[in-house]
Amino acid sequence: MKIAVIGASHGIGNQLLKLALAEKHEVTVLLRKPNNLDISNANLHIIKGDILEPSSIANATAGQDATCVCIGIPPSRKPVTVFSQGIKNVLSAIGNNTEQKLIVVTGIGAGDSKGHGGFLYDRVINPFLLKEIYKDKNREEAIIKESHANWMIVRPGFLTNGPGTEKYRVIENLTGITAGKISRADVADFMLKQLKEPTHFGKTPLLTY
Repeated sequence: MKIAVIGASHGIGNQLLKLALAEKHEVTVLLRKPNNLDISNANLHIIKGDILEPSSIANATAGQDATCVCIGIPPSRKPVTVFSQGIKNVLSAIGNNTEQKLIVVTGIGAGDSKGHGGFLYDRVINPFLLKEIYKDKNREEAIIKESHANWMIVRPGFLTNGPGTEKYRVIENLTGITAGKISRADVADFMLKQLKEPTHFGKTPLLTY
């Protein structure tokens, strides 16, 4: 399988990159600073660029079986547009190619997952530290849902650097649910398994232990 990973220098994207290469998939990554990626593999293709650059997005997504968007930014109280503008560029590059799968990672608090993070997260952390980020992630999700892409939005719970366990819950109906922790490795595991055997496309699953 040919997979493009946008946001592969760290976090979930980096875990997905390593897992995909271990399974001998062909992976193209889009990096602002290619020298920061300390991985060498014959199946790894690196494109220098940014999700806000339409030309580099077009290069990264061309000819792929799937594109996975795993970007993240530090907490900000200033208006954020990177998620919504970035996904517009990705969708424009993919066009009407419904054969290419699109997986986008947002997070707990986006869309109808708002209010399912627990008291401290819902009342303090998200409103005071992540408000602007999640405003834009909401815009991003809305743009994806209105598109003609073959999409899935993944909403991880509270991320850890723990090992992959392959034992996690995939939740669609959030009634009565409060998100817990999930390792970045297990989020990557879910994403790669979905690319091979899709069951949750067109949906917004929450991942948690």
